[in-house]
Amino acid sequence: MKSILNISKGILSMALISVAFTSCSEDAMDRVNADNDHTTSVPAKFILADVITSTAFSNIGGDLNTYYSIYVEHSVGVDNQLANAETRNGEPSSASTFNNVWGNLYSTLKNARIAINLSSNEVTANYTTKGIAEVLAAINAGLIADSFGDTPFSQAASGELTNGLPPYMSPDIDKQEAIYAAIMEYLDAAIIDLPKGDKSDKIGSYDFLYKGNANKWLKLAYGLKARYTMRLLARSSTKEADLQKVIDYVDKSFASISEQAAFSMYNETNLNPLFDLQWSRDGLAASKSYADKLIERNDPRMHRVFAVGQGYMGRDTVSIQIKGADDRRFRVSPNGTGEPVKYKYNTPIFVYSQTCPTMLMSFHELLFLKAEAKARLKHADAELALREAIKAAVANAEVGIAAAFSSTTVAKYGGVIATSAPLTATDVDAYFDASVKPLFAANAVKEVMIQKYIAFFGAFGESTECYNDVRRLKAMNEDYIKLDNPFKFPLRAPYGSEDVSANPKVEAAYGNGQYVYSEPVWWAGGSR
Repeated sequence: MKSILNISKGILSMALISVAFTSCSEDAMDRVNADNDHTTSVPAKFILADVITSTAFSNIGGDLNTYYSIYVEHSVGVDNQLANAETRNGEPSSASTFNNVWGNLYSTLKNARIAINLSSNEVTANYTTKGIAEVLAAINAGLIADSFGDTPFSQAASGELTNGLPPYMSPDIDKQEAIYAAIMEYLDAAIIDLPKGDKSDKIGSYDFLYKGNANKWLKLAYGLKARYTMRLLARSSTKEADLQKVIDYVDKSFASISEQAAFSMYNETNLNPLFDLQWSRDGLAASKSYADKLIERNDPRMHRVFAVGQGYMGRDTVSIQIKGADDRRFRVSPNGTGEPVKYKYNTPIFVYSQTCPTMLMSFHELLFLKAEAKARLKHADAELALREAIKAAVANAEVGIAAAFSSTTVAKYGGVIATSAPLTATDVDAYFDASVKPLFAANAVKEVMIQKYIAFFGAFGESTECYNDVRRLKAMNEDYIKLDNPFKFPLRAPYGSEDVSANPKVEAAYGNGQYVYSEPVWWAGGSR
């Protein structure tokens, strides 16, 4: 299966090196795989420009996030591969499903490790650049471990070559627990390295997130420490201490939306990946179970986040924002039981968000982590923490909605017609007092997690983090996020076909792929 993303319209790679990642072992293939045409020694800043881009566009915003949005019912798949994912017809267990992102994740990790090595040279001594590479290595290692559980890591994507070839052609499978230890080591090293500065050849404009601002990268590193510490909560033997660590890490991280790690390089030709997918395929529809959660809470976002899709019922050529559940055009798809037909149902308005940023980590994610930790610890200010998290989430959603209204591509076909005004902090306060506060009083942690689930909907690439939360809650016997799809819930992603067919160790671990329905990853209570 080809990638569900139309990459030709997406971000163009800026890497100046290309070293093949392969598992072939025959001598003839070894000679073919030897790369004699590209330099393997360039300034780390050039490599990191590509690492940042691929991390955001392909790895966070791409295939993983699209499929996971269906699994967690942020959206409904209604065409081709996405319809198959909706009904669990092969796609969740097939080795081809995530093969493209499998290869890209390992290639990105490899390049991050190359940048770390280049920046570690005593002559170069570019410690801030090294710290940036370490943060990016941690993010990509997290995506790999969270998706695939036990998987090649220490012997894979090493960034080192022997006679022009990777040192391990059939890398061993590492335990997810060990990969998580490496993630924390990357972040701890980054926290030490980032403040030291660069001796020469500073990254500057090649850093598409923070333009080489070490302090902002440092805040991201602490935010990621909070994310991954919370991820391991079901495995923790010192839960209260770890929850306090989460709060401490959050306090050292972003202070406002302006500091969040948002990849904002999209324009008329370099497209937000969700927009790119829907504009090419029209394979996603609005989710009934998601809409039900908004309706249950009388959430004002109900008037903002759905739209009549172009081509709806063969009539509309423009897109119109849905006013709410009483709108005559309101028609969302049942989860798992809807018709696999394009244009029949509403769409998330975010599918039109052509220039919406992709989040490596958002400010509202950080605040929800703090709110959850405080709620679990029964801190008196947990309610205030949740209120601030929702305010940040709504403000962020409005960025995505505004991107839909301003899409130049959609404008050529009539644009998206607005039917409601942007939500303000005052609107959020009124909503919180009327609807959220009573639910928080009844079950604080549950309402924090449902509000976080609602917040992660959009074109920002956050359905992956939502999928991780759902699995973590299941491991803790806290099924707070009600999902309506009657088919089996996929507990993990299958290995990529290129290594299932080439690495005997991965092939044996994959089997027939049905383990994705029965075996949770380690941090979610499984053994691998």
